[in-house]
Amino acid sequence: MEHTVVKEPVTEVRPMKRDHYAMIINGERVESSSSEVFKTYNPAKGEALATVAKANKEDAELAVQAARNAFDNGKWRKYPVGKRSRVLNKIAAIMRERFNELVELEVLNSGKSVGAAQIQINQSIEDFEFYAGAIVGHRGVVNNVPNGFFNYTNKEPVGVCAQIIPWNYPMMMAAWKIAPAIATGCSVVLKPASLTPITAIILTEICHEAGVPAGVINTIPGSGSVIGDYLVQHEDINKVAFTGSTPTGKDIMSKASQSLKRLTLELGGKSPNIVFDDADLEAAVPGSLFGIFFNTGQSCEARSRMFVHESIYDEFMEQFIAKTKKLKSGDPFDKGTHLGSIISRDQLEIIDGYVQSAKEAGATIATGGKVCKIEGFENGHWYEPTVITDVTPDMKAVKEEIFGPVVVVEKFTDEKDVIKRANDTEYGLGSAIWTTNQARATRVAHKIDAGIVMVNCPFSAFPGTPFGGYKQSGFGRELCVETLDLYMEDKSVLSYHGGKPINPFGV
Repeated sequence: MEHTVVKEPVTEVRPMKRDHYAMIINGERVESSSSEVFKTYNPAKGEALATVAKANKEDAELAVQAARNAFDNGKWRKYPVGKRSRVLNKIAAIMRERFNELVELEVLNSGKSVGAAQIQINQSIEDFEFYAGAIVGHRGVVNNVPNGFFNYTNKEPVGVCAQIIPWNYPMMMAAWKIAPAIATGCSVVLKPASLTPITAIILTEICHEAGVPAGVINTIPGSGSVIGDYLVQHEDINKVAFTGSTPTGKDIMSKASQSLKRLTLELGGKSPNIVFDDADLEAAVPGSLFGIFFNTGQSCEARSRMFVHESIYDEFMEQFIAKTKKLKSGDPFDKGTHLGSIISRDQLEIIDGYVQSAKEAGATIATGGKVCKIEGFENGHWYEPTVITDVTPDMKAVKEEIFGPVVVVEKFTDEKDVIKRANDTEYGLGSAIWTTNQARATRVAHKIDAGIVMVNCPFSAFPGTPFGGYKQSGFGRELCVETLDLYMEDKSVLSYHGGKPINPFGV
């Protein structure tokens, strides 16, 4: 069945807010070859927001071949690096011009608060600006070799990249993936989350408007089990970059191994937040609050296991619980709202299941702990910010990633004790330390098994700082200069210019 191509090219700007969103393949807005669509929702209201073209394997094949042709025969990878850099800066400039529209769409499709969306859209813009600069200075090296020889390395794009992104940071995760890939000269097939596909589609359109050639970025919304699997196993895909759950990451790793694809996996977390007895509570309390409840707790690096020294436990918890109760859930477009909605009814039930399991196992719900109704948003998906105390290490809520506004709190006695308990997890993504003792901060930071350590700081990353994990939180680093190497091959060129021919066998 032939594709139905919307008449205008992708470079022709359309309003961002629409009733229907097409796929983007080879620079054209296209519908599914089966004409199938799915609804995407506003989770804050539980209402349909728009319809989206639903890709199938035939569509995915067309996207892969468009990306393959753009890489093998197109001009993008051949552009001087300065020209690619200018296009990335143009993408950022268009995003800044349309900032408010992007924020509105992100809030509508994800249910997150407008404050969170503004932070995330702004970082998405900065990602393109960062890689526009980083790629210009990213080059190979000349190596020391024996006299008469000359060796240099050349960095070349790895090829066609399948990029699979999650629903919790729709625009930001798309920017994290697309910006370094196209900066290096790669081509991309992007599979956004079915729950939140809109801003990824819009970002792809902006990239084309800024001058990215047709076929370099192709975006195909659809089922992860169908489209994701197809891309991961496709022989014309050279690299897979995935952000999502650890079980899915393991499945991708297994399937990608059959063709030895390059992999970047940014997976789950159960990050510790350690508050020592000498912590500045004026910083530690609000910082810890942000660490778990930002983005409604729907973050892979959410500091969801809190360890508080026994000597300050009562004082800290009194302040922490009081501030938790002051957090406002409600209209995501209200600037006073701290927590937006949960992404879906299914996720809401998962969160509540963890909380109830802890309660049944003997834990105490210090505050929150239930589904809530918000006036004007009664059909949306909302959960109270929740603090659970009196927990034990064997509880599901302590061991497993909840992905919601829920924190479990434990006391600890000394540094050695808390390091052991903080590391007692299969994950190793984020961690936070609150102490006024710099020697202790450095010592503990080096002993925590995590890719990110936040010291007296609630923020986990800025463009230029590596983001990624240890253990079953995955491997590879995003958001930094080193990310460029994950999208490039190092080619070693060794030549001989000595005065005499080389005759190793002497015959």
